[in-house]
Order: sequence, then structure tokens, then C-alpha cells
Amino acid sequence: MTTRVNHFKTIPTLAKTLGDASVALGKASLDVKIKHLVDIRASQLNHCAFCLDMHVKEAKLHGERELRLHHVAIWRESPLFSAKEKVALALTEALTRIGDHGVSEALYSELREHFSEVEISELTFTIAVINAWNRLQILSQMTPGALDSAYGLDRADLR
Repeated sequence: MTTRVNHFKTIPTLAKTLGDASVALGKASLDVKIKHLVDIRASQLNHCAFCLDMHVKEAKLHGERELRLHHVAIWRESPLFSAKEKVALALTEALTRIGDHGVSEALYSELREHFSEVEISELTFTIAVINAWNRLQILSQMTPGALDSAYGLDRADLR
């Protein structure tokens, strides 16, 4: 496993802190299926091969249907996602590709229809954390699947 830089070796305290944030988000009240969709969509937008590979496998291990995994890239047109999932994906795109105007009032109003304030905060932290991981992994260029055995992702049986 060759990488440009191993953040866990160069600055282990910061890498562990980000890891701890990921663990804490895994224990939050946000629906795990929504968390997986967010992680996948942000990783697609950021072109992070390592994270996309990892999160697709995690989602499958947590019961996500393969067709829905294929439809994440076309979520707006797909009938496979609920209104709540679609607004989570819309926020993911808005916060991953922040434009000049941030998050619109229309999107925020739609969020409020489907999520509590706590869930909105958890969703926002989920998006922020996956974007941080994407940036670290994009620079390091770790090979997708390189840690499958260590994380038990080989059980997803996706090759």
C-alpha cells in the first residue's frame, strides 16, 4: 500500500481526532442509510476513489440495495429515494460545492420539513467530516480497497 503521505503517521493526534468524530457520528441519531448516501455522494463529487469504494461497501454491509447505490449519482431523477433522502443529498451537494450564495432559504426550509435541528446538525457534521476525509485521501492517493480486510469490508463481496 503506497501513499504519498500517511496522515496517521505524520500527525496521528489530528488523524485520530477526525476518526473519533467519525465514530461519534456513527452513534448519532441520523439514519445510517442517509449517512451512507451522504458519504457516497460527497465522495463522488470530490472524486475520492478510496472513500467512495469504502462507503459503497459499508452501505452494502448495512443492507443498502445495490441498485440504490448505482442511483446515487442520479438521485434527482431516481424514484428509489425518499423526499427526506433527496433533501439530504441536496444539502450534501450544496455544502460540498459551496457556491457564492451558500445554502438557499428554499433548501433550508425543505430540510426543516424532514429533519429536526439535531438531525440537521448531525447531517451537517457528517457532510463536513466526509469532505475532510475526502481531501486527506485525495492527497494521499491510497489505493481503493487497500484497507478492506482491516475494516471488514471484504465481506461486502464487491470486487
